[in-house]
Amino acid sequence: MKVLLATDTVGDVFAYTAELATALEAGGVEVVVATMGPRLRREQRELLPGRVHESGYRLEWMEDSWVDVAAAGRWLLILEEEERPDVVQLCSYAHGALPFKAPKVVVAHSSVLACWRAVHGSDAPPEWGHYREQMAAGLAGADAVVAPTMAMLEELERDAELRPGVAAVIRNGLAAPTTPSASDVGKSALVLGAERKWDQTKNLATLDAAAARLAWPVTVAGDLGPTGKVRFAESTGTLDPAALAELRRSASIFAAPTAYEPSGLGILAAARDRCALVLGYIPSLREIWTDAAIFVQPDDERALHEVLETLIADRHLRGQLAERAQQRASELSIQRTARAYRDLYERMVATQAAAPPYA
Repeated sequence: MKVLLATDTVGDVFAYTAELATALEAGGVEVVVATMGPRLRREQRELLPGRVHESGYRLEWMEDSWVDVAAAGRWLLILEEEERPDVVQLCSYAHGALPFKAPKVVVAHSSVLACWRAVHGSDAPPEWGHYREQMAAGLAGADAVVAPTMAMLEELERDAELRPGVAAVIRNGLAAPTTPSASDVGKSALVLGAERKWDQTKNLATLDAAAARLAWPVTVAGDLGPTGKVRFAESTGTLDPAALAELRRSASIFAAPTAYEPSGLGILAAARDRCALVLGYIPSLREIWTDAAIFVQPDDERALHEVLETLIADRHLRGQLAERAQQRASELSIQRTARAYRDLYERMVATQAAAPPYA
């Protein structure tokens, strides 16, 4: 089995790619990665398999991107001819409409249309009309569509018509930590938020406001943007993966009052490292974390402050919540995710077996 895995280099999508590609190759699947978006940093390249084709094409959710999206599509078709994969896996909706010879799976990591609704409470404005059209065409052209949650799948169905039988939910997963957090030993009096503060969906301004007058410090690890700043929390700026992992292992509470989160690998990593979770009350997170987190309305800084105060004061409750989060994280392993993708690839290849793509 050989898979051409097209991906971008930004945020959770790249983290997902690095985890999945490693687990697939460990299971005997040959993975060839094709990247779009900002050029790979050295530490990113080291996380990917040996076979990588790199580009700098703009992504479909970026401004003035459609010339690049079309050029990236032509590039991917050329790569398919060169690599002759059994399956093509795509991260861009638009590319699902391309005439690949191999069966193609579109993975819905996020959606501008769903994100807009979550943040603004209304449909995206007309300037996103072309994105909507391209998204619908790509989903209609895919042989399979994967979403990390049922909530994400329902958002897709709200904006595009999916053919019967093509859609599936495959939960994202992570590898087990190299330094397991088996108990609360080593945990410090720290609340952590690790996201991009300039991203409206993440609501870290709410966390910053809730940090006022807390008994524990609140640390925000992430990109604050060119004019970003925090008032009551402390900021580390963007950290490399090792430094961020060390901070997660020391934090007792992880707060993510996000308004939109289709995948949530950062939350999963915090749960894996035995942090008590305080999350935004949104469908995707409630679906994944059920009783393993405390949920608050994303923009309710007072409620967030009160929940954090309660957890800081109640060590027993904090420990129970951290244990449930860690248990849930152990169920969301990258090995389980990779097995689900391998099963999907095998079904797609079997369906096309009567007409080999490169005969």
